[in-house]
Amino acid sequence: MQALISIFRQVHDPRDINARHDCASMLFVALMATLCGAKNCVDIADFAAANERDLAEIIDLPHGAPSHDSFSRLFRLLDPEELADAFTAFAKTLREALGLGAAKGVIAIDGKRLRRGYERGRAFMPPLMIGVFDAETRLSIAARASADGNEVKATLEALKSLDLKGCVVTADALHCHPKMAEAVRARGGHYALKLKANNGPLHKLAVATFEAADARGGGAFAETSSKGHDRSERRRGDVAPTGKDANFPGLVAFGRIENERRKTGEAATTAVHYVALSKRLEPRRLIEVVRGHWSVENNLHWTLDVAFSEDDARSRKNHAPQNLSFIRRMALDILKAHPDKRSVSRKMNLALWSKEFFFELFAYMR
Repeated sequence: MQALISIFRQVHDPRDINARHDCASMLFVALMATLCGAKNCVDIADFAAANERDLAEIIDLPHGAPSHDSFSRLFRLLDPEELADAFTAFAKTLREALGLGAAKGVIAIDGKRLRRGYERGRAFMPPLMIGVFDAETRLSIAARASADGNEVKATLEALKSLDLKGCVVTADALHCHPKMAEAVRARGGHYALKLKANNGPLHKLAVATFEAADARGGGAFAETSSKGHDRSERRRGDVAPTGKDANFPGLVAFGRIENERRKTGEAATTAVHYVALSKRLEPRRLIEVVRGHWSVENNLHWTLDVAFSEDDARSRKNHAPQNLSFIRRMALDILKAHPDKRSVSRKMNLALWSKEFFFELFAYMR
């Protein structure tokens, strides 16, 4: 717990000097409340009031439990860049405590809209958060808030603070552009960027490359299949090197994955996906990397919506939606780090009902 408090101490307090409650203490209380299921500032204040005596043994609360207005004011005024840096420091500290070291596998990057966090009259532009997710450990390693809704710009900012040596960075077609490729390679990583027709010349080159390879008889490929949820899916992956006319930073090969999906009682549907690669992967590894990208949706975004009700969160003033999202992501990583096999939602309930389990969650944060 002291490690968390030390990280929060580095966050600049945006309030006036006459603010009664300590910023770091309030952020710590907000995280504790979120671990126990709090969804908004009213819930956080109620948690603080109900557990004031226990919290006072950990942090200083000379003026008692802060009100929901105090929490709301702090999260509205706090610069999201401050919490982004705190989140990166938290993720690094947690990984070190778990003995994980730096990430070495698939790093999935994707944006998430806070769908009900928009200000009045701006339903068309809800706040945007960028998640940088380690698919192997299922832990976040960074997050960023986009002030203007520009996902590409926010992603490039998030990459600046990361060491990507030994990693393969995956992202959807929006990020298949030269600046992204240069940023990943500059940080020591390789990329596997989904390629669509929005990058016309590169997409045409990928199609032509595989047409030429097929005309020559093709090369090695890999196939995988899976069944579940009343459907079956088959995937075929192959990789082809690029020619000298590929004008894209670090590009050495294209990947192609052909999907055939069949639902019970329906005709099969097929799709072909292309991937820009800075490292020539084996076909089976290509399939693993591309499927690994979906962990950011299934294990981060989906969990935030289901367990923390993030899509329904109505905090909407100023920076409150983004700052509360940082707190939820910290809570999610802490809950996942605990070895108990229960779901995230069940762990949250147990943290609320059992003080012993609640303190167990921080055994790794010494």
